[in-house]
Amino acid sequence: MHPSRITAAVAALALSASLATALAGTATAAPKAQPVPPGQGRSLALAAADGAAASGLDELRHGTDEELVRTSVTPWTNGLYYASYERTYRGLPVAGGGDAVVLSDSSGKVREVTGAPAPAIKVATKAKVTAAEALTTARGQLASVESASAPELTVLLKGGKAVLTWHTLVVGRTAKGAPSSLDTFVDARTGSVARATDKILHADGRGYHNGNVTIDTAAGSMTDTSRGAFKCGGQNGSAYTGSSPWGNNGANDLVTACVDIMYAAQKEHSMLKEWFGYNGQNGQGGMVPARAGLSEVNAYYDGTKTTYGRAQTGSNQLTGIDVVAHEYGHEIFDRTPGSAGSSNENGGLNESTGDIFGALTEHYANNPNDTPDYTVGEKVNFFGDGKPIRNMYNPSLVGNDPNCYPQLNSGTEVHAAAGPQNHWFYLLAEGSNPGGGKPNSPICSGGPSSVTGVGIQKAGKIFMGALLLKTSSWNHLAARRATLTSAKNTYGSVECNAVKAAWNAIGVPAQSGETDCGGTTTPDFSLALNPSSGSVQPGASVTSTVNTSTTGGSAQTVQLSASGAPSGVTVSFSPSSVTSGSSSTMTVQVAAGTANGTYPITVTGTGSATHTVTYQLSVGTTTPPTGCANSEHTYQGSLTSGQRAVQPDGSYYYSATSGTHVGCLRGPAGKDYDLYLQKWNGASWVDVAVGGTATADENTSYNGTAGYYRYVVHAYSGSGAYTLGLSAP
Repeated sequence: MHPSRITAAVAALALSASLATALAGTATAAPKAQPVPPGQGRSLALAAADGAAASGLDELRHGTDEELVRTSVTPWTNGLYYASYERTYRGLPVAGGGDAVVLSDSSGKVREVTGAPAPAIKVATKAKVTAAEALTTARGQLASVESASAPELTVLLKGGKAVLTWHTLVVGRTAKGAPSSLDTFVDARTGSVARATDKILHADGRGYHNGNVTIDTAAGSMTDTSRGAFKCGGQNGSAYTGSSPWGNNGANDLVTACVDIMYAAQKEHSMLKEWFGYNGQNGQGGMVPARAGLSEVNAYYDGTKTTYGRAQTGSNQLTGIDVVAHEYGHEIFDRTPGSAGSSNENGGLNESTGDIFGALTEHYANNPNDTPDYTVGEKVNFFGDGKPIRNMYNPSLVGNDPNCYPQLNSGTEVHAAAGPQNHWFYLLAEGSNPGGGKPNSPICSGGPSSVTGVGIQKAGKIFMGALLLKTSSWNHLAARRATLTSAKNTYGSVECNAVKAAWNAIGVPAQSGETDCGGTTTPDFSLALNPSSGSVQPGASVTSTVNTSTTGGSAQTVQLSASGAPSGVTVSFSPSSVTSGSSSTMTVQVAAGTANGTYPITVTGTGSATHTVTYQLSVGTTTPPTGCANSEHTYQGSLTSGQRAVQPDGSYYYSATSGTHVGCLRGPAGKDYDLYLQKWNGASWVDVAVGGTATADENTSYNGTAGYYRYVVHAYSGSGAYTLGLSAP
C-alpha cells in the first residue's frame, strides 16, 4: 500500500552552515540551478530536501512523535528534483494528511515545499483487532473478491481526528455486479470500517480504432517486458498468446482490442519519457496490466489493472487512444505524490488528469485514424449517438458540464467536475482564439479578455511537473499554485504568466504565497537551523545557529522570533535581526524545575516573506538507566487489559546501532499477550513498532536507527511466567 520507505536521514553535509543557508528558497528564484561539480547535484538537492523535512520548514511542520520519511525522488528539468515524503507517527504511516513534497535544485536550494494539512495526532498504536480479522471485514464489503492486499497498520486522519486502522485494498464486485476497488481502513480498536473509498474511475498488430500499427510484445505472448511486464489479455488476467501479426482489425475481436490497448498505452509511456523525462505511468518504468472483453459499457482503472468493455450498441470495443490513455492517466495520478484522494473535487481533478493525458497521447501518436483533438471518446461511440463523452475546449457542450471553477459544488458528479481543469488545460495549450481550424474557447466571468497558449507539449510538461507537487489535499487552488511553480522553474516568466492567465480565465483565484511570474526575481531569503534539535537539563541552556541566505533579489533584513516554548523556557537571538546571508545564535534557556519532555519550538524569519523552521527541544535525561543487552528476563504475574510490564530486575533496555532489532516472547499457552518495542526519545519511551496478538509464542523485529530500545510485555489476560529475549544487531 505504501512505497518502499527511504529514511530521510540528513547527511552531515546537510547540517553544515554552507548547505543550511541554501534551504527554503521559493519558486520565484531563477529557473536554472547554478553549475555544480559532476555527480554532486543530486546529493546536494536531496540533502537540502531532507534537511527541510527534518527541520519542519514552512508547510513541513510535524510533531515530536512524527517523521517525514522520503518515499520517492523524481529528477526534473534544469537540475531540479522532486522529493516526496510520507508522514509517520511512532513508526506507522499516516493517511489523510501531513504528506509533503520538496522541490530542490542541484545547487542545494529548496525552490518550493507543499504539504497537506497535518492535524495533531494523539492515538494509541496498539491494535485490539488482528490483521486477519480486519481483512475479513474489508473483504466482506464486496460480494466477490478478486484480490486483497495484506493489511498494514496505519494512522488514518478522519475528520481531523486520528484513528488507528488496518489499511488494505480490496478488488472485486459489488452485490449488484459492479466492479469495485475499495481502499479500505478498518478501525483497529473496534473492527468497524472507518473509511472505504472506491478507486475505480469509469469512464505489428491489426487494430480496429488505430489501423495496422507496431506494438512491442514477446514472440508468443501479448506481454511487453520492456515496460515492467505490461501485458494485455482477457478477463482471467492471462495475456493472450499467439504470434505476430496480432489481431484481425475486427471491431469486437478481443486480440484486436488488445492491439489498440497496447498501442495507446505504449505511446503514452513513450510520450512521458520523450516529452517530459518521466519514467512510465507508474514512475518506475512500467504500468499495470490490461484486460479486454468486459461485457459492460465501461472502462476503468482500479489500482491493479485497467479494464475495457464495449460500446452500448455492441458495435465495437472501448479501446480508442484517448480512452486507454485516460485510464492510464488515472495510474499517473494515483502513483504521483499524494496518491488519489477521497474528496469529490479531488475525483474531478483525477478525471481531468485522465482526459489531459488522453489528449497528450493523441497528439504524440498523431495517428491518421484518430487525429489529435480535445474531445474524449469521440472515436468509440460509447452510447451509440456518435458523440464524445466530454469536451475540453468547451465542457458545457456535453451534458452542460461546468466550464468554470465557481460552478463546482460538493454535489458535482466527478466526470462533470473534470470540466474546469480540462478547460484550463486547453486554454494553456491552445489559447482562447487559437486559429488554424482549432476551436475557440470561452472565458469565464471576470477573466482576461483573451489567453495565448504555449503549445500542448509545454502545457503537458507544466502539468506533469505540478502533479509531482501533489499532496493528499489536492484541489483546484493547490493545482494553481503547483502549476505556477512548475511553469516558472521549468520554463520561465512567459509560460508562468500563461498558466496564471488560464487559471484566471476559468475563475480559480490567486493564492497567498503563489509564485510571482514577473520577469525579475522577487526578493526572498532562506532560513535553517544547525542543529535543528537539542537536549538540555533543567537549569541549563543550549544553542543553535540560525542561518539565512539571499535566494532572490537583493539582501534584506530578516527579523527573528520564536514561539511555542513551554513554561520555564525562554528563547533569545543574538542578534535579533540579520541581513540575509548572515547568521544569528539562538539560545534556549531552561529554568530549574521545567518539566521533562520533548517540545517543538517554531523559529520564524520575517522579511519580504515569512519562513519558519522547527527546533525540537528535549528537556531531561538523555539516556535511560544503565541496563543490559542480549539476555532474557522473566515477568511473573497477572496483567489487566492495556497494562505493560518492565522486567522486574530493572535490566530492560539496550543500546543499538542502525540495523535490525529482534525480540522473542515466550509464555504459557492460552494466555493473551503481545510484544512491544519502544525507543527512548530523551525524556520518555515511545512506541515504534507493535507485534501482533499471540497466544503462545511471538517474534518481532524492527529495522531502525541508532538509539536506546526496549521490548516489553503487553498482556491482556491471564497470569504466568513471560520470558522476553532481546537481540541487538
